Amino acid sequence: MHDMPGNRKIRVLIVDDSAIVRKVLTEALSAEPDIEVAGTAPDPYIASDKILALEPDVLTLDIEMPRMDGLTFLKRLMQFRPMPAIIISSLAQSSCRAAVQAMEWGALEVLAKPGGPYSVGELRRTLAQKVRAAACARLRPRAAAEEIAVPGPVWQPHAAPAETVLAIGASTGGTEAIAAIVSRLPATCPGVVIAQHIPPQFSRAFANRLNSISALKVKEAEDNDTLQPGVALVAPGDFHMLLRKTGGRFRVIVKPGPKVCYQRPSVDVLFSSVAEASGARAVAALLTGMGSDGAQGLLRMRQAGAHTIAQDESTCVVYGMPREAVAIGAVSQVLPLPAIGPALLTAAADRALRPSAALAAR
Repeated sequence: MHDMPGNRKIRVLIVDDSAIVRKVLTEALSAEPDIEVAGTAPDPYIASDKILALEPDVLTLDIEMPRMDGLTFLKRLMQFRPMPAIIISSLAQSSCRAAVQAMEWGALEVLAKPGGPYSVGELRRTLAQKVRAAACARLRPRAAAEEIAVPGPVWQPHAAPAETVLAIGASTGGTEAIAAIVSRLPATCPGVVIAQHIPPQFSRAFANRLNSISALKVKEAEDNDTLQPGVALVAPGDFHMLLRKTGGRFRVIVKPGPKVCYQRPSVDVLFSSVAEASGARAVAALLTGMGSDGAQGLLRMRQAGAHTIAQDESTCVVYGMPREAVAIGAVSQVLPLPAIGPALLTAAADRALRPSAALAAR
């Protein structure tokens, strides 16, 4: 765990082949009282020397660079000198895919390059938040999620009624945590709704990646999509997603709106809507991430009779959001990441066997 000693500033190395982007990022971060730009590098070779010389706390890394691409450099870095990395990527489809792949290899966050949808003011706020989260992250070795083998429950397709919903929320480190859970869910499991703090475009690449590793049909949610067993819907970046029940069926509303807990999509918004739509039939997991988003929504779910799970500190990249939820009494169960998928299914099956009145009384 990387805690900044005393009042020491978080030192950032910016790696990007564009002089303009280096300048914009440097100005954005230099304006923050708790962050300093230790240096910049136009390519991975110069970056390697500067990492050794400057010992930065956090790296920002471009994907597309001459001489060596950002993904190749990241793989080498995570092998020989693991450190918190934030990917700054263009919105080209191939770059979005590579950025999501970079998170598989240990990058913690992804951001769109300035000059695209970001105003400089928005970039400054968002980048600073991500740098702070990265600076206090616990780096996990690749595939650490598989180290603890947890037997899954015997899942009966008929066990959960259609009104059962699984809800998952996460931020920093969440793409890999969600992948570890969703990749092991069976095609017959209840419908899943996911809010991960991730920018527009990247959320689609993330949903596509989940779809490729899961038995579920996973897609980036569109307004009015129906949620049913075997389907997982991912909130699109920069939009809130809410669950609604109409005529005995679940569908999602995808809409703009003010940020909640500085986030859009907000886990609080999703969880609160699930509490209302699915009540005691719902099961939720709040995973790794900085800040407090999701804690109040999880509390509403627990008050509605839902079963609520928080990821434990030892397996979180950043133990922020789960800690907040535990602190306010929103959590029924605290579990290490590998145990969360089986626990979601067990709780869903358990709720299926109880009449609604018995659930509400719990």
